Order: sequence, then C-alpha cells, then structure tokens
Amino acid sequence: MNKRKTLWSTKFIENDESRIAVTEIAKTNNISEICASLIYNRGYRTPEAASAFLRFDDVVMHSPLLLKDVEKAVERIQAALENGERIAIYGDYDVDGVTSVTILYLYLKELGADVGYYIPNRIGEGYGLSNNAIDHLAEIGVTLIITVDTGITAFEEVNHAKSLGIDVVITDHHECQDNIPDAVAVINPHRADCPYPFKSLAGVGVIFKVLCAFEIINFGDRNNEADSVRSMYYRYADLVAIGTIADVMPIVDENRLIVRFGLAMLENTKRHGLLALMEAANLGSNPNVRPAVESTKPKVSKPRKINSSYIGFTIAPRINAAGRISRASKAVELLLAEDIETAASLAYELCEINYQRQLEENKIAESAFRKIEKEFDFSNQKVIVIDDDEWMQGVIGIVSSKITEKYGLPSILITFDGTMVNNDPSDLDIGKGSGRSIKGLNLVEALSYSKDTLVKFGGHELAAGLSIRRKDISDFRSKINEFANQMLTEDDLCYRIDADREISFEDITMTLAKEISLLEPFGNMNNTPNFIVKGLKVMRASSIGTGNHSKFILEHNGKTVNAVMFGKSYLSLNIKENDVVDVLFTLDINKFNNTESVQLILQDIRLSDEYLSYFKKENELYVAIRQGASYTEDDKILPNREDFVAVYTLLRKEFRTGNDIMSEVEIFHKLSATSSDIRLAKLKIILEILNELRICTVEEVSPGIYQYDIYFNSEKTNIEKSSILKKLKTQLNKNNGD
Repeated sequence: MNKRKTLWSTKFIENDESRIAVTEIAKTNNISEICASLIYNRGYRTPEAASAFLRFDDVVMHSPLLLKDVEKAVERIQAALENGERIAIYGDYDVDGVTSVTILYLYLKELGADVGYYIPNRIGEGYGLSNNAIDHLAEIGVTLIITVDTGITAFEEVNHAKSLGIDVVITDHHECQDNIPDAVAVINPHRADCPYPFKSLAGVGVIFKVLCAFEIINFGDRNNEADSVRSMYYRYADLVAIGTIADVMPIVDENRLIVRFGLAMLENTKRHGLLALMEAANLGSNPNVRPAVESTKPKVSKPRKINSSYIGFTIAPRINAAGRISRASKAVELLLAEDIETAASLAYELCEINYQRQLEENKIAESAFRKIEKEFDFSNQKVIVIDDDEWMQGVIGIVSSKITEKYGLPSILITFDGTMVNNDPSDLDIGKGSGRSIKGLNLVEALSYSKDTLVKFGGHELAAGLSIRRKDISDFRSKINEFANQMLTEDDLCYRIDADREISFEDITMTLAKEISLLEPFGNMNNTPNFIVKGLKVMRASSIGTGNHSKFILEHNGKTVNAVMFGKSYLSLNIKENDVVDVLFTLDINKFNNTESVQLILQDIRLSDEYLSYFKKENELYVAIRQGASYTEDDKILPNREDFVAVYTLLRKEFRTGNDIMSEVEIFHKLSATSSDIRLAKLKIILEILNELRICTVEEVSPGIYQYDIYFNSEKTNIEKSSILKKLKTQLNKNNGD
C-alpha cells in the first residue's frame, strides 16, 4: 500500500507587517488578536476591510440581469405561462438538483403554471438529459423544458427536443466546453461571454437568480432591483443555502450572503419537510425507529445550532440518499410536502434509505480497497481507475472520495451494474463512472484529454462523472495517467492540511470558541478555522461510537482538554497514553447536562517531533555505548540494583495480567508513572542484562518491541556477574563528569 505523506502548514506568517495589521484589526473591532489573525488570513488586511467582512458590507447581491441569456429565458417562460403550455423542470438527482427543482416548481406553481418535474433515475438513466426522457415528455404534451443544475453538454438532446417541437431553457453551473447547446437560452456564469461577476453559484443559485430576474422584469422595478431580490431571499434562501453548501460551493461573495440568510431562515423554518427531516435525523440511523405521527403539529427537537456543518453532514446526506439508491423525486416530494404526516413519512423513509446507503457504501469500499491493493501499480500510476459489475452506481462517488482521501491520489470508480449479454460481459456495455481529484489535477481537463475513450463526461475541477464502454477502460486508464504524469509532481501527491495558525494550549478558551462564530457561515474558501497546538501529553485514549471514532484527554501543565477524532480509531492512529503529541483541530463547544465546555475536533494527530527526537537520540546513545563509546556519570547510563528491581517488578506485574509484549516506549512510560527516572538508553541496557542473566527472558522481536517471560520460581541472581555490566563499567569516564 502506498502511504502518503501528510504535511501541515500554517496560513498565518508572523512578521512585523502581519503583527501590526493584526493588532490594529483586533483593537478596531474589539476582538482578540487570534480572531483578528483569522480574518487577516482570509485576505482582509486592514481594520476597515475586516470590519466590512464582519458586517457583510464587503459583498453585494449582483444584478441577475447580468446573466447572459436571462432575459431570453424570462421571455420564454412568460410566454409559456400566458399560453398555458405544459412546462417540465428537468433536474439532477443530487441535493443541488433537488433544491433547484423545488424552488422553480414552487415559484411557477404560484404563478398558475401547468408544470411538472422530471429527475432521471441515476441507476437506469444516468446523469443529464436523455432522448428517451425527452420522448416521454413530448408524449405528455410538454413544449418547454427548463433544466436546472444540468444541460450544459446536452448538444444532441437539445437538438432532439427541437425536432419534437420542444423548446429548452438551460440553467447550469458546471464547466462549459468551447461550444454550448443550441437552446432558446443557456444560462451559466461559466460561459465565456457571460458578464456575471460571480462565477461560483451553485445550480440552485443560478435558477434562483433566474427567478429574481423574472420577478424584476414582470413584477418589479428595474431601477430598484433590490426590493424584488430581497423578497425572493425571504421565500427561497433556505433551500438555496442547502444546495449551495451540499455542492461545496465557495462561501464567498454572493454565496456568503445566501448561506447566511438561508441558515437564519432554517432556524425558524415553517417548511414541513425540513422540520420532519430534522426530527428524523435526530433519531439517528436506526431504520427500525419510526414513531407514529400523533398530531399535525410538528414536535421537533432541533439541533443545538443549524450551521453549515449540520447541513453538510446531517441534512444533505439524507436528501442525497434518495437519488443515490432510490428516486430523487422522493426528496422533492419531501420539500414540497404540505402536511406534517406526509412530511414525516417521507423524512423517515429518507433516513432509512440513507442507512442502506451507508451499508452499501461500506461494502463497496471494502471491495474497492481490495482491488486497489491487488491491482494498482503505485510506482507508475497516479490515477486510480477500477471497475466492477456489481457496484451500485449511486454510491461510487462517495467511495471515490474515501479512496482519494486514503491514498492521496485521484480516483475513478466505474460500474456496469452487472449488465450482460447472453450471461457474458459485452464490449458494448456502457458503464457509469464517478471520480474525485486532488489539488493539481483538474478532473474535467483530464477527462477532456481522454475524451476519445469516453462516451461522455462532465463535472467540476475536483469531482466529475463519465460514461465509458467496457472495452475502452484499459485505454482510458492509460490516457488519463498519461495526463496525470504530465501534471502532477511528487509534491502534489502529499496530503496537505492547512491550519490557520499555531496557538498555545493556554489560548484554548471558551472565549475564543465563541468568538470564532463571528466569521460564520463557514464552508469552502471560508473554512472553519483550525489550529495547531504542540507538545500535549495523552492522558487517556479510547475508541467511541462503533469503534471508528477516537476520544482523547490531552494535558499540558496540569490542565486538560477533551478531544475527539471522527472516522479513525485510536488504535489505527498508533497513539498511546503518555505519548506527547501535536494536534491539528477545530474548536468546538460541547453541551452536556446544560454545561458548556471546549473540546477539540481533531483533523490530525501525530507524535511530537521533540518527543520522537528524544527516543531517536536515546537509541543512538544506546547503540554507541554498546559499541564501546565512553560516557560519564552525568549521563546516568550505568544501572544500579534499584533500577533492575524497578524494571523487573514492572515486567512481572504486566506479565501477571497476561501482557507479555510491550514497546520500549510503553515500558518507559509505565516506569515513569512509578516515579522512576530511568532514561530509555539505560532501560534498553537493563532489558538486555535481564535476558543475559536469565532473570527473565526478554527478546526484541522487532525494533523497539519486547516480548518477555517471567520465571516466578527462579533463584536470586547476582547482577555483578553480567559481562555487559562489567564492560559498561570499563567505559565509564569518571574524569569527564567533573
């Protein structure tokens, strides 16, 4: 297995310029210098800029009329309304797509439109517009299709729709190719000819801006756009925020306003679907728990705080699950629910689906990891491409993320869903793939380089999807690795974690934890601040939950703090009690029994460099002395009888409990806990002499790991008989100790 190197770095570079700026920012805004440095890291380098950031004065709502083709889209939609045409909303099956479909459907319904929605089945139909779907829509009388969060590469499909007398309005936010489909209107900030100043709207953000434009043109005042846009925020910002967070859009510029306003709306939401989903999510992942709905009035135990993390890790996965292994339309039905009974039923169903998704995800991940360890050439390849007939299409994207996180390499998983011809795999089988990338490799560019081997592809820089014929996988693997080898350096393949800054243990306070909330909402490009603290002693280490998470009690100068790490057991981290560690973490406020306390949410933990250096130097000293180097009494190398008794007593005690193997570090720490001051180099010598004299058997079975056997009825032994001890005494340089 390829073990990637993890590098920590800090964004805050302390020098005269930064110190002066941070001091001024802190003083002007009445915040701590640590909080001021977090704002400084985000590019706000003056007191005035920092103040504007904190008050949201640095961002504005851009005019939706700046979007290329938006007025064409408004005109066509208005004509459909006036003529009573049947409109179909064509969406994607992820959270961005579901929220996009929802807000457009709600808006058009309010205007009396004859409107429905169509979301393709991920497993049977795959991503984007399809001719079969368009044929179906034509059969039911649709004359206008409005795409949301999809369509920018649907060249053939748009032409097919036109041939059937159906107009298409495309709204999308995915990267564009050189050309765009021949639709009535194509609205995408990424268009080369689009003057809209902010390019990072989610799909739901794009359709939201289209609705704002519709409101301004038909019901508002072009000279006073703000009133129309503001009214739309009050109606839909909660759903726009959910889609924006779930699609990992940058929380900067206009998105920061959208998410801030949307999260505030969610605190007091009246949408039955969202209330029911929060209640169902609070019950956890047990699919057998579905309480009866006792009244039409929702009784919701809300989370302690609705923030970006709650949306990203609790709400979004449950909405996403519908499209992954069931029908995304169930999630739309939930968000459109008009009564609490319907909403509750759908919410608990989504939680059950999400639970099944988790089981399927774990099964595919185990299978994928086995394939990688068996098949992948770590020495010559930089992109992991693996395939299987039985993997569930809707889950492979999540597993791809896990693979990229584990190995630090771009990964693409392809599934054929078991398609066969006469019980044999067919070269004509078209599989669906999902990929995740790392910084340094634009996945869409990599797929474009390999397009001759693909049926179609699309997506973002770090996440994309594709279709491919079974017979072309080998060529695709070669082609994309050819591109990756040109683009990626060894430095790119290191896993990097950027912390905002290093702080001291004393800086970890409730005041700082609460002050950090001034920088919310957090998300991509405005990440939750993280810190590095070095030199903490591990007092306790244990697994929690199902054993996949870890909890630590960390100590420094007599004070302690709790820390948790999700997704990794403490055993896999190889961190033990009494180790000295450095930690990279975010600050969290834990509430339990109406009491608040600060805790650390660890992103990484590692043995302290100073701590490791001590053991390295001790081992080097031990080797040098055993090879004949002289030493002085000040070195405290020569063991006495009390030292032997202390070590033997410890080994005997551990052996009685059934523990017959320990690392030298564990033995060292356990001795230290008995007030012994035996240094490691001396300890190794004592272990060697105990074995030499057969006081007990002590064998170094691997570097630094000792297995021992105690002779409980052994006779007393004179340690002075040890040849090792006699030689050590000849090496003692008494004169150098003066």
